[in-house]
Amino acid sequence: MRPLTPSLSPNGGEGVRKAGEGARAPPLALGAHPDDIEFACGGVIAKEARAGRKAHFVICSRGEAGTYGTPKLRTTEAKKSAALLGATVEFIELDGDSHLEVRAAHAIKLAGILRRVRPSIVLAPSLIENQHPDHARLGRIVRDAARLARYGGLKELRKSLPHAIDQLFYYAVTPEAEPRDITPVLMDISTPEILAAWTAAMNAHVSQVSARNYIELQLARARLNGLRAGTGHAIALFPNDPLVLDSLPQMDRRARRF
Repeated sequence: MRPLTPSLSPNGGEGVRKAGEGARAPPLALGAHPDDIEFACGGVIAKEARAGRKAHFVICSRGEAGTYGTPKLRTTEAKKSAALLGATVEFIELDGDSHLEVRAAHAIKLAGILRRVRPSIVLAPSLIENQHPDHARLGRIVRDAARLARYGGLKELRKSLPHAIDQLFYYAVTPEAEPRDITPVLMDISTPEILAAWTAAMNAHVSQVSARNYIELQLARARLNGLRAGTGHAIALFPNDPLVLDSLPQMDRRARRF
Protein backbone atom coordinates (compact mmCIF):
# COMPACT_ATOMS: atom_id res chain seq x y z
CA MET A 1 0.00 0.00 0.00
CA ARG A 2 1.35 3.41 -0.96
CA PRO A 3 1.67 6.01 1.81
CA LEU A 4 -0.83 8.83 1.92
CA THR A 5 0.16 12.47 2.10
CA PRO A 6 -2.00 15.51 2.91
CA SER A 7 -3.87 17.22 0.13
CA LEU A 8 -6.66 19.72 -0.05
CA SER A 9 -10.19 19.44 -1.25
CA PRO A 10 -11.60 22.30 -3.38
CA ASN A 11 -13.27 23.85 -0.33
CA GLY A 12 -9.93 24.11 1.43
CA GLY A 13 -10.40 21.18 3.74
CA GLU A 14 -7.59 18.72 4.16
CA GLY A 15 -8.01 15.34 2.49
CA VAL A 16 -5.60 12.69 1.29
CA ARG A 17 -4.02 11.67 -1.97
CA LYS A 18 -1.52 9.04 -2.94
CA ALA A 19 2.14 10.04 -2.71
CA GLY A 20 3.61 10.77 -6.11
CA GLU A 21 0.20 11.46 -7.66
CA GLY A 22 1.57 14.65 -9.20
CA ALA A 23 4.80 13.07 -10.44
CA ARG A 24 4.12 14.11 -14.03
CA ALA A 25 3.28 17.70 -13.13
CA PRO A 26 5.82 20.25 -14.40
CA PRO A 27 8.27 21.61 -11.83
CA LEU A 28 8.08 25.28 -10.94
CA ALA A 29 11.38 27.13 -10.45
CA LEU A 30 11.60 30.63 -9.01
CA GLY A 31 14.54 32.99 -9.31
CA ALA A 32 15.29 36.42 -7.92
CA HIS A 33 17.19 37.40 -11.08
CA PRO A 34 17.12 36.38 -14.76
CA ASP A 35 20.03 33.93 -14.55
CA ASP A 36 19.74 32.38 -11.08
CA ILE A 37 17.85 29.22 -12.03
CA GLU A 38 19.97 28.43 -15.08
CA PHE A 39 23.34 28.79 -13.35
CA ALA A 40 22.28 27.00 -10.17
CA CYS A 41 20.23 24.07 -11.47
CA GLY A 42 19.81 24.37 -15.24
CA GLY A 43 21.02 20.81 -15.73
CA VAL A 44 18.17 19.50 -13.60
CA ILE A 45 15.68 21.54 -15.62
CA ALA A 46 17.07 20.17 -18.90
CA LYS A 47 16.85 16.60 -17.63
CA GLU A 48 13.27 17.06 -16.48
CA ALA A 49 12.26 18.52 -19.85
CA ARG A 50 13.67 15.51 -21.66
CA ALA A 51 11.60 13.28 -19.38
CA GLY A 52 8.44 15.11 -20.44
CA ARG A 53 8.23 17.46 -17.46
CA LYS A 54 8.94 20.92 -18.84
CA ALA A 55 9.56 23.43 -16.08
CA HIS A 56 8.01 26.86 -15.69
CA PHE A 57 10.21 29.73 -14.50
CA VAL A 58 9.03 32.70 -12.44
CA ILE A 59 11.61 35.50 -12.40
CA CYS A 60 11.08 38.15 -9.74
CA SER A 61 13.16 40.98 -11.23
CA ARG A 62 14.84 41.90 -14.50
CA GLY A 63 18.31 42.37 -13.03
CA GLU A 64 17.95 46.14 -13.23
CA ALA A 65 20.43 46.82 -10.42
CA GLY A 66 23.22 44.84 -12.05
CA THR A 67 26.39 46.36 -13.49
CA TYR A 68 26.29 44.35 -16.70
CA GLY A 69 23.37 44.28 -19.11
CA THR A 70 20.16 46.30 -19.30
CA PRO A 71 16.82 44.97 -18.03
CA LYS A 72 15.66 44.59 -21.64
CA LEU A 73 18.76 42.63 -22.61
CA ARG A 74 18.61 40.42 -19.55
CA THR A 75 14.96 39.66 -20.17
CA THR A 76 15.79 38.61 -23.72
CA GLU A 77 18.66 36.46 -22.50
CA ALA A 78 16.43 34.79 -19.92
CA LYS A 79 13.78 33.91 -22.50
CA LYS A 80 16.38 32.40 -24.82
CA SER A 81 18.00 30.48 -21.97
CA ALA A 82 14.69 29.06 -20.75
CA ALA A 83 13.82 27.92 -24.27
CA LEU A 84 17.14 26.09 -24.56
CA LEU A 85 16.25 24.18 -21.38
CA GLY A 86 12.75 23.41 -22.63
CA ALA A 87 11.13 25.67 -20.04
CA THR A 88 8.57 28.45 -20.15
CA VAL A 89 9.15 31.71 -18.30
CA GLU A 90 7.25 34.65 -16.85
CA PHE A 91 8.43 37.81 -15.08
CA ILE A 92 6.69 39.34 -12.09
CA GLU A 93 7.21 42.59 -10.23
CA LEU A 94 7.89 42.52 -6.50
CA ASP A 95 10.21 45.14 -4.97
CA GLY A 96 12.80 45.20 -7.75
CA ASP A 97 16.35 43.94 -8.01
CA SER A 98 18.33 44.49 -4.77
CA HIS A 99 15.22 45.81 -2.99
CA LEU A 100 13.40 42.56 -2.22
CA GLU A 101 11.81 42.35 1.21
CA VAL A 102 10.06 39.42 2.89
CA ARG A 103 6.40 40.46 2.87
CA ALA A 104 3.14 38.59 3.35
CA ALA A 105 1.82 40.24 0.17
CA HIS A 106 4.66 38.70 -1.85
CA ALA A 107 4.06 35.25 -0.38
CA ILE A 108 0.36 35.51 -1.24
CA LYS A 109 1.18 36.60 -4.79
CA LEU A 110 3.48 33.62 -5.27
CA ALA A 111 0.89 31.34 -3.65
CA GLY A 112 -1.49 32.47 -6.37
CA ILE A 113 1.03 31.40 -9.00
CA LEU A 114 1.41 28.02 -7.29
CA ARG A 115 -2.34 27.56 -7.49
CA ARG A 116 -2.36 28.50 -11.17
CA VAL A 117 0.60 26.35 -12.25
CA ARG A 118 -0.16 23.52 -9.76
CA PRO A 119 3.36 22.05 -9.67
CA SER A 120 4.42 18.91 -7.85
CA ILE A 121 8.00 20.10 -7.26
CA VAL A 122 9.07 23.67 -6.50
CA LEU A 123 12.67 24.90 -6.74
CA ALA A 124 13.74 28.06 -4.91
CA PRO A 125 16.95 29.77 -3.79
CA SER A 126 18.63 28.53 -0.63
CA LEU A 127 17.77 30.24 2.65
CA ILE A 128 21.47 30.71 3.41
CA GLU A 129 22.71 34.29 3.13
CA ASN A 130 25.22 34.61 0.28
CA GLN A 131 26.55 37.15 -2.19
CA HIS A 132 23.13 38.65 -3.00
CA PRO A 133 20.50 39.40 -0.33
CA ASP A 134 17.63 38.80 -2.77
CA HIS A 135 18.42 35.08 -3.01
CA ALA A 136 17.78 34.05 0.59
CA ARG A 137 14.85 36.43 0.91
CA LEU A 138 13.12 34.93 -2.10
CA GLY A 139 13.72 31.46 -0.67
CA ARG A 140 11.87 32.48 2.49
CA ILE A 141 9.01 34.00 0.49
CA VAL A 142 8.63 30.84 -1.62
CA ARG A 143 8.66 28.66 1.49
CA ASP A 144 5.85 30.74 2.95
CA ALA A 145 3.96 30.78 -0.36
CA ALA A 146 4.01 26.99 -0.58
CA ARG A 147 2.24 26.87 2.77
CA LEU A 148 -0.26 29.62 2.00
CA ALA A 149 -1.22 28.01 -1.31
CA ARG A 150 -2.86 25.23 0.73
CA TYR A 151 -5.16 27.48 2.74
CA GLY A 152 -8.69 27.54 1.34
CA GLY A 153 -9.79 30.37 3.60
CA LEU A 154 -7.15 32.89 2.49
CA LYS A 155 -9.34 35.77 1.37
CA GLU A 156 -6.98 37.11 -1.29
CA LEU A 157 -7.00 33.76 -3.11
CA ARG A 158 -10.56 32.56 -2.62
CA LYS A 159 -11.21 32.56 -6.37
CA SER A 160 -8.61 29.84 -6.97
CA LEU A 161 -8.47 26.24 -5.79
CA PRO A 162 -5.97 25.44 -3.02
CA HIS A 163 -2.93 23.46 -4.01
CA ALA A 164 -0.42 21.41 -1.99
CA ILE A 165 2.96 20.73 -3.58
CA ASP A 166 4.83 17.46 -3.00
CA GLN A 167 8.31 18.85 -2.34
CA LEU A 168 10.15 22.14 -2.02
CA PHE A 169 13.82 21.93 -2.93
CA TYR A 170 16.39 24.70 -2.53
CA TYR A 171 19.17 25.34 -5.03
CA ALA A 172 22.42 27.17 -4.27
CA VAL A 173 23.52 29.79 -6.77
CA THR A 174 27.01 29.79 -5.24
CA PRO A 175 28.92 27.34 -3.01
CA GLU A 176 28.52 29.75 -0.09
CA ALA A 177 24.73 29.31 -0.28
CA GLU A 178 24.79 25.54 0.24
CA PRO A 179 23.16 24.59 3.57
CA ARG A 180 25.57 22.73 5.86
CA ASP A 181 22.86 21.11 7.98
CA ILE A 182 20.81 19.51 5.15
CA THR A 183 21.93 16.37 3.34
CA PRO A 184 21.63 17.17 -0.37
CA VAL A 185 19.89 15.16 -3.04
CA LEU A 186 22.39 14.76 -5.88
CA MET A 187 20.78 14.83 -9.32
CA ASP A 188 22.81 12.99 -11.96
CA ILE A 189 23.12 15.17 -15.07
CA SER A 190 26.04 13.34 -16.69
CA THR A 191 24.38 12.67 -20.05
CA PRO A 192 26.24 14.65 -22.76
CA GLU A 193 23.08 16.20 -24.22
CA ILE A 194 22.00 17.40 -20.77
CA LEU A 195 25.38 19.00 -20.12
CA ALA A 196 25.32 20.56 -23.58
CA ALA A 197 21.84 22.02 -23.03
CA TRP A 198 22.82 23.37 -19.63
CA THR A 199 26.03 24.94 -20.94
CA ALA A 200 24.17 26.53 -23.86
CA ALA A 201 21.56 27.95 -21.48
CA MET A 202 24.25 29.52 -19.31
CA ASN A 203 26.01 30.90 -22.39
CA ALA A 204 22.75 32.58 -23.41
CA HIS A 205 23.29 35.03 -20.53
CA VAL A 206 25.97 36.82 -22.52
CA SER A 207 25.93 39.95 -20.39
CA GLN A 208 26.76 37.97 -17.25
CA VAL A 209 29.30 35.44 -18.52
CA SER A 210 31.27 38.30 -20.04
CA ALA A 211 31.88 39.62 -16.52
CA ARG A 212 33.02 36.40 -14.84
CA ASN A 213 33.52 32.75 -15.77
CA TYR A 214 30.32 31.58 -14.12
CA ILE A 215 30.02 28.63 -16.47
CA GLU A 216 33.32 27.09 -15.42
CA LEU A 217 32.40 27.64 -11.77
CA GLN A 218 29.07 25.84 -12.09
CA LEU A 219 30.46 22.99 -14.19
CA ALA A 220 33.29 22.53 -11.68
CA ARG A 221 30.77 22.36 -8.83
CA ALA A 222 28.74 19.79 -10.75
CA ARG A 223 31.86 17.76 -11.51
CA LEU A 224 32.82 17.73 -7.82
CA ASN A 225 29.32 16.55 -6.92
CA GLY A 226 29.62 13.93 -9.63
CA LEU A 227 32.82 12.62 -8.10
CA ARG A 228 31.08 12.44 -4.74
CA ALA A 229 28.24 10.49 -6.34
CA GLY A 230 30.38 8.19 -8.43
CA THR A 231 29.14 9.67 -11.69
CA GLY A 232 30.18 12.36 -14.16
CA HIS A 233 28.30 15.49 -13.07
CA ALA A 234 25.59 16.11 -10.49
CA ILE A 235 23.69 19.08 -9.09
CA ALA A 236 22.83 19.32 -5.41
CA LEU A 237 19.29 20.16 -4.31
CA PHE A 238 18.39 20.59 -0.66
CA PRO A 239 14.97 19.38 0.55
CA ASN A 240 12.90 21.60 2.80
CA ASP A 241 11.23 18.53 4.32
CA PRO A 242 12.30 14.91 4.82
CA LEU A 243 11.85 12.74 1.74
CA VAL A 244 9.34 9.89 2.07
CA LEU A 245 9.88 6.68 0.06
CA ASP A 246 7.58 3.75 -0.54
CA SER A 247 10.22 1.08 0.03
CA LEU A 248 13.89 0.53 0.83
CA PRO A 249 14.87 -0.55 -2.71
CA GLN A 250 14.14 3.00 -3.91
CA MET A 251 17.33 4.00 -2.10
CA ASP A 252 19.55 2.00 -4.44
CA ARG A 253 21.85 4.90 -5.42
CA ARG A 254 24.10 6.67 -2.96
CA ALA A 255 27.17 8.86 -3.02
CA ARG A 256 29.27 6.57 -0.84
CA ARG A 257 29.99 3.01 -1.92
CA PHE A 258 30.88 0.88 1.08
